[in-house]
Amino acid sequence: MPGNSRRQGARRIPGSKKGATRGTGGAKPKALRGRGPTPRAEERGKTAKRTGSAPATGRAARPARPSRPAPRRRTADGAETVAGRNAVVEALRAGVPATALLVAERIDADDRVKEALRLAADGRLPLLEAPRAELDRVTAGAVHQGLVLQVPPYRYAHPDDLPARAEGAGVAPLLIALDGVTDPRNLGAVVRSAAAFGAHGVVVPERRSAGMTAGAWKASAGAAARVPVARATNLARQLEAYRSGGLVVVGLSAAGTVDAADLEVSVDPVVLVLGSEDAGLSRLVERTCDLLVRIPMTTGTESLNAGVAAGIVLYEIARHRAHAELSADLSD
Repeated sequence: MPGNSRRQGARRIPGSKKGATRGTGGAKPKALRGRGPTPRAEERGKTAKRTGSAPATGRAARPARPSRPAPRRRTADGAETVAGRNAVVEALRAGVPATALLVAERIDADDRVKEALRLAADGRLPLLEAPRAELDRVTAGAVHQGLVLQVPPYRYAHPDDLPARAEGAGVAPLLIALDGVTDPRNLGAVVRSAAAFGAHGVVVPERRSAGMTAGAWKASAGAAARVPVARATNLARQLEAYRSGGLVVVGLSAAGTVDAADLEVSVDPVVLVLGSEDAGLSRLVERTCDLLVRIPMTTGTESLNAGVAAGIVLYEIARHRAHAELSADLSD
């Protein structure tokens, strides 16, 4: 009888039997695959703790889905791009230094685009027409709306060169150091106040600090072109070097014992140190200060941001210096 494998001399070719093979869980293309030996309970707990899933079912934990990195607008050489029609127009109005304005092909020109093109032409800024795919690549996927401004990396001064600028002008040096200020807009506001009250430079640490980005440049309202910003590898060590050079290190703190209006050392070479609004001065930086000053405030106001605080104290220093200069002229 056909198909009778029991008759004498009959032999089935391996693998020719129709249907699922015993123990496969289905046809071979859809066969189940084993997960391997079940790990011990304590090992399953460790795995669940690492991955953040519960080990109640004993199943292998799914790996966490990697988060998508945020679009970066800074290249390896420190250059920066300003993307978006409003942002580009504001940067051009503020005089942010740029190397080129990239415009998408067949862009729908509205008032912002027309103003950006006019400002770029007035500033003799190169205009480059590029496909939108190229703008996407340059901005790392940021929303650019067909306009991208390329900003070169800021050239920081050396901290040791800042007092020399004041000595060349024949006045006592007045510097500002920022400790832990991470908002570029605050940095720009400090630079603007420094220019308004005759400071000769701003010092920021290399780490955990805001840098002179396009946002900081806009907040400075063009003052960044007149006041140099320097970067210090170690801020506390740099302040010690300033002290050795004859400068008085004055820290702004709520625990200060001297009011800003009564700061008699204002006529001396001074380094004014400001911390962040939340944490204030760090312990190491505060220890390097010769004295701490405070801004008297009404009850209920705990702190001011660095930009506002810098403007208040710099005004008091400028007032003391102007009074001392007037007294010296009258005595002569």
